[in-house]
Amino acid sequence: MTAGTPIKFLKQPTSEAWVKQALANLNTILLDHSHCERKAAGVAINLMFRYPSNTKLVRSLTAIAQEELEHFDQVNQLLEQRGIPLGPLAAPPYGAGLNKQIRPQEPDRLLDSLLISGLIEARSHERLGLLASHCPDQELARFYRGLMASEARHYGIYWVLATTYHDRDVVSQRLEELATVESELLATLHPEPRIHS
Repeated sequence: MTAGTPIKFLKQPTSEAWVKQALANLNTILLDHSHCERKAAGVAINLMFRYPSNTKLVRSLTAIAQEELEHFDQVNQLLEQRGIPLGPLAAPPYGAGLNKQIRPQEPDRLLDSLLISGLIEARSHERLGLLASHCPDQELARFYRGLMASEARHYGIYWVLATTYHDRDVVSQRLEELATVESELLATLHPEPRIHS
């Protein structure tokens, strides 16, 4: 995969500048990846708590949360092997900027939550693919390649859930709006290297 390869749902591909920044800061990217997997599991769990009577959502997101926690553990093992301590990292503006788009009233809140989760997973799929293609560290490249299919499946699940609980035309229109915001948030490279910077 090269920078510029289109990914379904994303308006703009990741820039070459992000690839260069990430490759020059692989330890930080790996630590941030740990945070991303933990947050992704948390998002799935929070949605299950908020919508416990939505059977399909609960079943689908249980599987996602379990898989994200497995990835969290795998990343943490890599960090330990490389002597990179777990620690806090300042979050880039990406996640907060997307979360501001979530409308407070139902059913809009559920729709926006699912679509934003799907967009984040789509961007993760794209960027892990870029790392797999360009990373000079073969162990890391293999690791990222192994995660790509999961990220693609996850964003597909969030899309299916959105269309399960909402009209497809409504979903498509809102996805268009949110995907535009998502691309705008990444239009300027964040100075601190992150998976979503």
